[in-house]
Amino acid sequence: MQISMAGRIALITGGSKGLGYAMGMKFAECGAEVALVSRNEEEVARAAKEISTASSQKCLGYVGDVSNAEDIETIFKQVTDDFGRVDVLVNNAGFAQAGEFTSITDEQWQYDIDLKLMAAVRMSRLVFPGMKERKWGRIINMLNTFAKSPTANSAPTSVTRAAGMALTKVLASEGAAHNVLVNGLNIGRIFSDQVVRAYEHSDSDRSLEEFTASIGKGLPMGRIGETDECAGLACLLCSDAGGYISGTSINVDGNLCPVL
Repeated sequence: MQISMAGRIALITGGSKGLGYAMGMKFAECGAEVALVSRNEEEVARAAKEISTASSQKCLGYVGDVSNAEDIETIFKQVTDDFGRVDVLVNNAGFAQAGEFTSITDEQWQYDIDLKLMAAVRMSRLVFPGMKERKWGRIINMLNTFAKSPTANSAPTSVTRAAGMALTKVLASEGAAHNVLVNGLNIGRIFSDQVVRAYEHSDSDRSLEEFTASIGKGLPMGRIGETDECAGLACLLCSDAGGYISGTSINVDGNLCPVL
């Protein structure tokens, strides 16, 4: 099956590396023009240049903190000034925060809510009217398997990601009649910058490859996932080939999550 995103404009938060970068590259390879958002100017400029060079598609980087409402407004204006519209939004920014419940401060709760939930709310609220008017739009909310199966010591991430799953269903219900399709991807153990950071903060004398393999040994498939495996699914959902899939939250976890 040929998957095409030709003529589409995609905006990806958390787009300078890891899953965001992989989705940006895949979308561009399938014909989309791409806007990447990151807090790091150097990293997002590098990522945009690499994607543009590899795909021959327009790809630009934007600097901002999506946990900040004013930054989101500024980013949206810059992107629409440069590209004219947003057809596809991927709310990808965020990193796992988890700890024992009573140890989590109000400040940590608020930051997690602003970064993972309110960033998606605010960005979706900006792109939604144009998508409805044009009768075409796609929103992907990048979530976590903890959203479906929270465990002890999984807050605040499990809570904010569960709220993101509810947001996905609300947006899908409101967008369906306008051909605005909204889905969530519940991510399990995928090789990403978070894995690299965990390795760097470990006291292990193993190589990164050995460290990654050790994580995978305890998983159902015996390995962690690759970013391209997630990017391919996101591309399908954001194309016309995924034109009847909306309001669902798909586990991308190699059968780790016990909940469908």
